[in-house]
Amino acid sequence: MRDVDAPVIPVTPDLRIDPPGSGTEADTLVAFLAYQRATVVRKMGGLTAVQLSSRSVAPSTLSPLGIVRHLTEVERYWLTEVLLGDDLDDLYCSRDDRDGDFHNGTPESAPLDVAAWIEEVRRAGTHVAAWPGLDHPSYGRRRGQPVSLRWILLHLVEEYARHLGHLDLLREAIDGVTGE
Repeated sequence: MRDVDAPVIPVTPDLRIDPPGSGTEADTLVAFLAYQRATVVRKMGGLTAVQLSSRSVAPSTLSPLGIVRHLTEVERYWLTEVLLGDDLDDLYCSRDDRDGDFHNGTPESAPLDVAAWIEEVRRAGTHVAAWPGLDHPSYGRRRGQPVSLRWILLHLVEEYARHLGHLDLLREAIDGVTGE
């Protein structure tokens, strides 16, 4: 059994790489998304399973773990379901609980939930690297229409940036840690 007082992700040096100031559009988009993903790891570094699961800003039920679970669903949806057209079941949400990703994480599920996000990011990177180009339409649909990889990557950068703002506030409320 895992020690609930041990960090799920250890504190590590800042290994984020600034996106390039020039280069191809595809390389720039992928680099910005990689930076956002690495910032999630940085924000979670040192938090225990209990801390990851804490809902620290009442009356909100949002937790760092809920954000990670949501980002797992986001990665899976956009870069597997929409991009590739694969029909997958949600990992955490259901018709009865559309926000199960945000609300149902526990200290016991935290290590597996974080591992699921890491795996989904890895899988998504494989899909993006194999895609024919930024303008190639997705095989799946968003609101009945295909979208380009460019649109998906831009949307993911926006999605991560929004939730990193939430994660900043949650982390500060948990243990006072702030920073980029």
